[in-house]
Amino acid sequence: MTGIPLPAEAAPVASVASVAPIASVAPPGNALLRSGRLAVTSCQEPPIVDRGIPRTREYLTAALRCLRKSWSAHFARAGLRFREPAVRLYEEPARRVCGLTWPPNAAAFYCTERATLVFPLTGAWIEDRTDLYPLKVAAHEYGHHLQSLTGVRTAYEARARSDRAHRAELGRRYELQADCLSGVFMGSVRRSLPRTGQDWEALRDALRASGDEGERHTHGVGANRLRWFERGHRAVSPAACDTWSAAPSLVS
Repeated sequence: MTGIPLPAEAAPVASVASVAPIASVAPPGNALLRSGRLAVTSCQEPPIVDRGIPRTREYLTAALRCLRKSWSAHFARAGLRFREPAVRLYEEPARRVCGLTWPPNAAAFYCTERATLVFPLTGAWIEDRTDLYPLKVAAHEYGHHLQSLTGVRTAYEARARSDRAHRAELGRRYELQADCLSGVFMGSVRRSLPRTGQDWEALRDALRASGDEGERHTHGVGANRLRWFERGHRAVSPAACDTWSAAPSLVS
């Protein structure tokens, strides 16, 4: 199970010792990385609040429809097998989900063993928001599903079990790749979204503030989360998302 934390105060980039990158978990020639550019598609983004009425369920349903349309067609073109994830929407976080305790501080998450995307319809990550952050969160969790479909998750988990010394770093490489894949998707639908440059800058600010460090340093500092999202957004291709061979300073 993996989740994306709620935005926190922006944190400085942690200092990192000058060491060589760890060996790749997923080879650079991984099927997802070599699948080519994502086709430009149209995505209709409904309002989260309409005339004072919350429409979070409708918003997420539309977002997931866009993600399915885009990635399923991409997999078909690349000759990769696609399987749609299950989706569970909750009015508020539950005590247990997917057979496990609801993870603390998680805005949304992906249950790996059950290939299920889980989203609460309440909380700071989505309620009353007018920015692009909820779409980015949905695209990040969908990225974890793509990692599962293409064997990246299996390779990552095997390496994490055998390499305890680098387990935290491996986890960040996994999460930052999902950030990058979310950027790939959002770059592919950008032209169809009724958004201004200020909206995209607001998303960048939210990503800078969503970093973590210290004991729960699981997703990367804000600067690196934004860096990998931007790489995917500019390239509109999973090829830009090889976090596994990146220098440690880029996955801190």
